Amino acid sequence: MVDEKRIDVGGAVLEIIAKVSPDADLRDVKPDVRLREQIELDSMDFLDIVMELRKKYKIEVPKEDYIQLATLDSCRAYLGPKFTALGYKAF
Repeated sequence: MVDEKRIDVGGAVLEIIAKVSPDADLRDVKPDVRLREQIELDSMDFLDIVMELRKKYKIEVPKEDYIQLATLDSCRAYLGPKFTALGYKAF
């Protein structure tokens, strides 16, 4: 039996957003629209998301790459390979 860690990258990001901004309505988040246009996130909330990625998953996001986390689709594209490098099967 293969022990495979699987992760839904978009779901992981939404889970972190729910923790950072518990009042956010995440039911209708569109994957191709900027998160900050859909959810009330200020710059501190965004930094908390980045810090939570580091804390929970050991994923570092350098400041120059923050733009890669603009939408759920771009989060999947940017974070997917990072999760894969950590041994996850990212989807």
